[in-house]
Amino acid sequence: MKHVTKIQALIKMCRPLNALITFLSIVIASVVCAVNDFSYINVFLAASAGALTAIGGNTINDIFDIEIDKINMPDRPLARGILSKKEAISFYITVNIIALILSIFPGVYSFVIVLTAEGILFLYSYILKGIILAGNLSVAFLTGLAFLYGGVVVSNWKYSLIPAAFAFLINLIREIIKDMQDIVGDSKQGVITFPQKYGLKSSKRIIALLSILLVSATIISFFLKVYNLQFFIIVMAFVNPMLIYSLKLLIEDDSQKNLKKISSIYKLSMVLGLIAIYFGK
Repeated sequence: MKHVTKIQALIKMCRPLNALITFLSIVIASVVCAVNDFSYINVFLAASAGALTAIGGNTINDIFDIEIDKINMPDRPLARGILSKKEAISFYITVNIIALILSIFPGVYSFVIVLTAEGILFLYSYILKGIILAGNLSVAFLTGLAFLYGGVVVSNWKYSLIPAAFAFLINLIREIIKDMQDIVGDSKQGVITFPQKYGLKSSKRIIALLSILLVSATIISFFLKVYNLQFFIIVMAFVNPMLIYSLKLLIEDDSQKNLKKISSIYKLSMVLGLIAIYFGK
């Protein structure tokens, strides 16, 4: 029973949904960007390496955040003591090594991207998240990098720039919302974030500006014929209404419960955005 509990804790620490989104982002970017150079094996290996890198990033973040999570997220495995710090470190090293090994096969650029991502994720947990907006920007950059990675694997990275920009914007929004959620615990631990220093009202203004930019970008990309009608229908019927609805919720209520709900809506909208990009090629 104890082993079962630890396995369940490991799975929770991995954040499977985030890893799956990373995997799908790389696969979809590869499919969308592919012209002639498409290897199913290389795409699968690259996507697996990306997912494992994301898992490693979540793990090292939990390792550095044990004390903060005891306040903000007391149900996290390390905060509850279900997993020891030593066990988490061993798991972190293992998944990162496996990710690097898998990334070798698609090519040297693949290896460099995964190694760079692992380095940024470590720096994020160690120091960047304590610098106003630096942590938010680094996580958003890594999300966009997943799309660029997919393009690199099929030797057509330029076509992945637009979906990478979409991913960057929506994740930058989510990162600021998460900082709004964690404002109490971060304050007690001396972590200075944008919401903590400049307040929730200023944070909402940035989110509103980014949301408007994101919605506008989806519409403009259709009229510039970057994507087809299927993309436009999915975006206008599902993605953009969800973004506007989330913004409305945020303006009306910034309680912890509502912020968690809004963050989940943004995550779902990203998944639907991936679907729109896939069918909009």
